[in-house]
Amino acid sequence: MPPAFRPPRMAYADCFAGFSGALLMGALIHAGLEEQTLRRELDKLDAGPFTLAVEKRSIHSIEAIAVAIEGPPQPELRQLSSLLSLLDSSELPSEIIGKAAAVCRALAAAEAKVRGIAPEHLHLKHPGTIITIVGSLIGLHHLGIERLTASPLPLGQVAGACPPLRPEPAVCELLRGIPVYGVSGRQEVSPAGAALLKVLTEGFGPMETMTISGTGYGAEACIRPDSRLFRLIIGEINTVNETQEVEIIETNIDDWSPEGFPHVCELLLAQGALDVSITPIQMKKGRPGFRLQVICKPAHGLPLKETILSETSAIGLRFRREQRYTLRRQEIEVTTRWGRIRAKKVWTPAGIVLYPEYEACRKVAAEQKVPLQQVYREVCSRGEGRE
Repeated sequence: MPPAFRPPRMAYADCFAGFSGALLMGALIHAGLEEQTLRRELDKLDAGPFTLAVEKRSIHSIEAIAVAIEGPPQPELRQLSSLLSLLDSSELPSEIIGKAAAVCRALAAAEAKVRGIAPEHLHLKHPGTIITIVGSLIGLHHLGIERLTASPLPLGQVAGACPPLRPEPAVCELLRGIPVYGVSGRQEVSPAGAALLKVLTEGFGPMETMTISGTGYGAEACIRPDSRLFRLIIGEINTVNETQEVEIIETNIDDWSPEGFPHVCELLLAQGALDVSITPIQMKKGRPGFRLQVICKPAHGLPLKETILSETSAIGLRFRREQRYTLRRQEIEVTTRWGRIRAKKVWTPAGIVLYPEYEACRKVAAEQKVPLQQVYREVCSRGEGRE
C-alpha cells in the first residue's frame, strides 16, 4: 500500500530582533538538529580550517543556542567562482548544493551592485560566509523543513559604523520587494541572512495556519545586555484549510497588441507568478482594451512589476494583498497503456478529484495520435483510489 499523505513541514522565521545565518543555525540546533550531524555534514564541504562554537545561553530568561564561526585571524577572500567550485566538489546532497549556490549568487550580485563591479570580480569572506549559508541549509534539510516563511524584517539604525550605514547597502539591495520596518537599535539583518531569506522564503507576513511541533531559539555569540534573540517556529501545514497571502498586480491597457501576451505570460510565470490572465474590457471613450492581472507571492512582486512595465505599454500598476484558500493536493503519476502520466490528486469538501496534467496528456495524445479526451479518461479511470 502506498504511504499515506503526510502534510509538508514548514518553519516560520520570527525575526523580531533581526536575522542572520548564525542565529538561524542556533535556532535549528535548539529545535532538534544534532550538533554532531551539523559538524559531520560541514566536514563534507572541505572549507579549510574553522572552528564552530556552540553554546547554550539565557537571553531574557529564555534558553537559546549561540553559534560562532571562527576562521583564520585574517579571513581569506574568495571569488564567487571559487565558492561555487567548492560546493560542486563537496559530498553534500544536491539539494543543499543547489540552494547554497543560489544564495551565494544572490549575495554576490547585491554586494557587486553596491560596489559598482561585476559579480565575478567580487571577493567574499571565507570560510565564514559559506559555513553560515551551508550550515543553515543543512539544518533545514535534516529537520525536514520543506517551506520557510518569515515575519517582516526590522532594520535597525546603528550609529558608529564605518561607513555609518545601517542597514548595510547590500542588505537593502537584497531586501528589495520584501516588507521591512525601521527601528532604533541593533535589530540588524546580516547580508548572508538577507540572501538566505531572499532565496529560501516563500512569503513574508503573519504566520500561516499550522500545527506547531517545535520551537527553536537562536542567540548572538557575543555577550552583551542587548544581545539579539531569534525564534524559529516549526510545524505541519494544515493543507486542507491553508490560507495564504498573495499579491494581486493589475493594469488596464488599450494601446498594446495582445499577440505579445503568450511571451509576457511565459516570462511572468518563469519569474514566480502563480497565475497570469488577460481580460477584454471597454475603456474610456469606448476604446476596447485589456486588463492584465498577475497573482504572486508578495516576495516576488517587484521583478514581476518591472517585467510588466518593460514588456507592455503599461505606464502604471495597481497592486494589493489578498488572502487565498487552497485545497490539499498531491502530485502523482498514473500508469496507463501509454506509460506513466502526471496528474494532481485534490482533496475537495465533496471528495477526492483527479486532475490530469494538460501538458503531459497533450504530449501523449500527439505521440499516440489519439484524442486528448481519451487520454484524460484513461488517466482518471486508472488513477481512482490511488493515494
